[in-house]
Amino acid sequence: MSSVTFPGIQLALRLVLALLFVVAGTAHFLPGVQRTMAAMVPPRLRWSGFANPRNLVIFTGLCELAGGIGLLYPPTIVTSGVCLVVFLALVFPANAYAARHPERFGRVAIPLVPRLIGQLALMALIALAIA
Repeated sequence: MSSVTFPGIQLALRLVLALLFVVAGTAHFLPGVQRTMAAMVPPRLRWSGFANPRNLVIFTGLCELAGGIGLLYPPTIVTSGVCLVVFLALVFPANAYAARHPERFGRVAIPLVPRLIGQLALMALIALAIA
């Protein structure tokens, strides 16, 4: 008889997702990654001042860090998961912009359809982990 339970699977999934988001969030603070991500901000979302592309990258990095850590703290699991799903939807335009400019972004420019499928799969995994 297997001792694998749904809560056990959810815990393992939350641990993996937390690691993924903490690592991804930390990467936002590496200068080279930060430059690339700032360049991925679509032109219509580029503002000067406080909401400039570099600050948006820092903010999204902080969101990923907070969301990843929140998946590990029981009182914030559901809220963090919901926020991460919304976050993934909100950053998709930057990924779509990069996908349309592979000559500029190279391997970061994952083609649009596979990127969308991956993003939706990640959202589904988050939903499963917090259900």
